Amino acid sequence: MQHTAPVDVPAAVVQRAALLGAAGQAWLAGLDDLVHELERRWSFTAGAPLPGGSAACVRQVRTADGRDAVLKLEPPDPDLLTAGQIETLAAARGNGYVELLASDLEQRALLLEALGAPMTRSSLSPEQQMALLCRMLVRAWQLPRPDGATTEQAREKAGVLAQLVSTHWEDLGRPCTERVVDVVLEMAARRRAGSDLERSVVVHGDPHPGNALRAVRQRPGAEVGWVFVDPDGFLADPAYDLGVVLRGWCAELLAGSADDALSTARRWCRLLADRSGIDQTAIWEWGLLERVSSGLYLLHLGALEEGRSYLASAERLVPGG
Repeated sequence: MQHTAPVDVPAAVVQRAALLGAAGQAWLAGLDDLVHELERRWSFTAGAPLPGGSAACVRQVRTADGRDAVLKLEPPDPDLLTAGQIETLAAARGNGYVELLASDLEQRALLLEALGAPMTRSSLSPEQQMALLCRMLVRAWQLPRPDGATTEQAREKAGVLAQLVSTHWEDLGRPCTERVVDVVLEMAARRRAGSDLERSVVVHGDPHPGNALRAVRQRPGAEVGWVFVDPDGFLADPAYDLGVVLRGWCAELLAGSADDALSTARRWCRLLADRSGIDQTAIWEWGLLERVSSGLYLLHLGALEEGRSYLASAERLVPGG
């Protein structure tokens, strides 16, 4: 295999790695050598970097048998849940998800089937995207629960998000109103209490339209025409995934009046509930908790404009605003 040109790392990935201190800097410095090692071990030739990455380096590659594929290299960031991603993709075997061709957890490296553009670059309306994401999630949730799964594991996500909201809100100088924080912390407590093992599934964890990519070939498991990438793969209430779907769309919710935003978000929530058969209240509460926690986390990462849009839209959706 020929050596490739130096890895072109997206600015957002460099910024994320910088937050990891010495470990992140060492990862960045070793990327070229890692690509060369994996070229030899997995028998591919690396091509051009793919644009738009915010958490990992992603490159086009060509396997020894002439197949297009994608190499994904993640920094040593525990928030990325690389182990859950690899376990989920391996268990799914392409059923609703991108096919995993090879992986190395120690190096946080994945070799994946090549896919088309994300749903965000389609001409589909928000409602059409949400309907498709529901269909995809119902399929993705068919993964069996891991052996030894517990109710406490099913409840963990609500507690993690509550802690994130409380900590980052104070550390960042309280960038949204206390009213919003109080409401979402109450919702987190209800979602934790309302989660149980029997109803829980292995969720994707971040099923927004940017993580839904067009399948470029017909195959079992991709009948919808789209598949998910980048799963976190943890046990939770399935309403959590639908809350993540509802979490986005900040530009649409900020375009009109506050009343319009609330009416639109409630309509979208009903659509998700109707298409999935999942409780509407649970979807709404997970969605608002995710909107606020994501906004605060993005501010923490330095993505100021995006983080502020999440928080501004949350202000419109909280009662009493």
